[in-house]
Amino acid sequence: MDDFLIITCVHHTSENGDYYAYGPYVREMNLWIEKENSVSVVAPLMSETKPGKIDLKYKHKQLRFVTVPAYHVQSVQAIFKTIFDLPGIIFQIAKAMRNAKHIHIRIPGNMGLLAMFVQIFFPSKPKTIKYAGNWDGLSQQPRTYKIQRFIANSPFLTKNAKVLVYGDWPDSSTNVLPFFTASYTDSEKEPVSKSPVSQKIKLVFVGALYDGKNPEIGLQLSNLMKQAGLNFEFVYCGDGVMRQELEAQSLALGLQDNVIFKGNVDADTVKQILQESHFLIFVSKTEGWPKAVAEAMFWGCIPFTSRVSCVPQMIGENREKGVLVSKDPQQIFEQLVTLLEDTKEFERMGKAAMDWARNYTLETFQSEIERLK
Repeated sequence: MDDFLIITCVHHTSENGDYYAYGPYVREMNLWIEKENSVSVVAPLMSETKPGKIDLKYKHKQLRFVTVPAYHVQSVQAIFKTIFDLPGIIFQIAKAMRNAKHIHIRIPGNMGLLAMFVQIFFPSKPKTIKYAGNWDGLSQQPRTYKIQRFIANSPFLTKNAKVLVYGDWPDSSTNVLPFFTASYTDSEKEPVSKSPVSQKIKLVFVGALYDGKNPEIGLQLSNLMKQAGLNFEFVYCGDGVMRQELEAQSLALGLQDNVIFKGNVDADTVKQILQESHFLIFVSKTEGWPKAVAEAMFWGCIPFTSRVSCVPQMIGENREKGVLVSKDPQQIFEQLVTLLEDTKEFERMGKAAMDWARNYTLETFQSEIERLK
């Protein structure tokens, strides 16, 4: 019997007997499993793919990986394949749950959807369910996300479980616990010394380059800043399907001397860039606990970000620790200029952001995890 079971839709790779996945996810899971004797992971494995720059490996000597097919229903061919694969996936999930002492399910996601139905038949098993998306019941979400939320939130369907969500929401049941995530340790609470904005304004975007993150807003803002004659640098950390399009737009707007595309970079590089940056521009359509925002705040990098999920609870409604903005680049530009002209407010906001974010370290996160088991 495995002490700790993880069920996730995160795609994994393997190299030299180790299993890798998206870095921030694995960094968190390594804290969950650190003190467990044995661990089992049920997830898709991309056997022909090598680990990427942002991937990390699980750190556990007794880790067993159960490979299941990734599935979706976005085409007729995929629907038929899914119908064929589902019985095997459900069997593997049920078998793993039966053999586990503690069940940890990551939702929302395709694998989490199946796991949430299967876990109903294991009411006595202790469970932690991490909802890594937007728990706001009034937000627009895919129907499958709403189903997973409904099952997790129901004490009748989901028993002996702690459902960890980002933020505090009025319609949450007794299953639900407001939670957080973390990226940095207590020892990393170093002083921050940034170059003056009067020399050069440094802005950054951290995340995948696809339409859900609205990365084009950074270019539109950069164009307004150039037209206003401001001396600035805008750095993109991340890669994705929109990168070529964004690079072409940057050239067309004559921003090649101001805008830098770094691609996927490791956590240390992101950390260094955030330490040097004055502003994060991150106007995403949907988030759970946006690590880009929390990490920027940790280094006194003021977030200009969207009103989604628990973000208003993180930065405050009235420019307490950051600025809530719409997708309108002109509005973002005007708010940015206002802050640049008020040195005291700029310094106050950066310090307030940093003070708040430094309450959520990996040590604090791990101590909270231990209380959940």
